[in-house]
Amino acid sequence: MSKQLAPWCPVAATVDVIGGKWKPTILFHLKDRPRRFNELRRLMPDITQRMLTLQLRSLEDDGIVSRTVHEVVPPWVEYAFTERGLTLGPLLDAMEDWGHAYGKPLSHGEREGPAA
Repeated sequence: MSKQLAPWCPVAATVDVIGGKWKPTILFHLKDRPRRFNELRRLMPDITQRMLTLQLRSLEDDGIVSRTVHEVVPPWVEYAFTERGLTLGPLLDAMEDWGHAYGKPLSHGEREGPAA
């Protein structure tokens, strides 16, 4: 018996590229301007260096973010939206607006979900 494939869903395709715990926050911080790696780390203190690296690589692989190494002493790396990534601007703006209108800021260490 052959495996039945689910119909293609554009929302699922979008979530596959920008979904997860960290990617939306990374994209939010890159939305207005390029950022250095360590600047992203400071803006996202709860992410590990390894996880930030993995998430940025994934966004690079999907053509959303570009990585530029500046060959100066000391060298530094900057991340920015690609042309494809810039097309996410309206979506990120809508998510930001929704978050301001309906989102509940979580206190440090608090997790969303059913009460225990």
